[in-house]
Amino acid sequence: MTKRRKVSNMLGLAVLSAVIVKPMHPYEIASVLRERGKDRDMKIKWGSLYTVVRNLEKHGFLAVAGTVRDGAHPERTIYRITEAGRREYADWTRDLLAEPDREPPRFEAGLSVMGVIHPDEVAVLLRRRIDALEREIGGQREALAGCAGVPRLFLVEAEFDLAMREAEATWTRSLLEELVTDSFPGLSAWREWHETGRMPAEITALAEGTGPADRPGKEDPP
Repeated sequence: MTKRRKVSNMLGLAVLSAVIVKPMHPYEIASVLRERGKDRDMKIKWGSLYTVVRNLEKHGFLAVAGTVRDGAHPERTIYRITEAGRREYADWTRDLLAEPDREPPRFEAGLSVMGVIHPDEVAVLLRRRIDALEREIGGQREALAGCAGVPRLFLVEAEFDLAMREAEATWTRSLLEELVTDSFPGLSAWREWHETGRMPAEITALAEGTGPADRPGKEDPP
């Protein structure tokens, strides 16, 4: 089970990943994280950076290492990682690697309610998604090809993201194929609903939660 952490904002992990290299002030931390593309790997809200840094210090994961003044800029506080911070960084990483994450993505949410749209329009939208995915996949492959010489240790998250995008594109193409070839189960009832305005009985039953008891994830009432 994933642990409750004193600082649970994923930006906290990103901050620890930066300052473990050397002490930094928050502005430098943000610059380093952007250069590494951490905002693509993690959900980062940059507006909360200073709050997260203060919380990491409050809980003993960071400590003040000094201050620095750069020209006319205000004095900046430099933070270093503590031994507790190193342990938290490693433990947090272990959780992320070992524990499956079931936070539903936006696409999954859309799929769960797509019946509200005519299947022909869903097909158009899926084609648009596939086109966007193919552009992203092409760009990611090109970026990885340009990383020759970079140790794989620093590329595995990009490889994983590419694999997930490719898998999503493959699955989406198969769903589109079912729609355009009329092989999607219940497609005629779905069309009837949108073309006549009358919701077929089988769809009504599912919407009211009285459909087949063996639907995936459908638990028996207590």
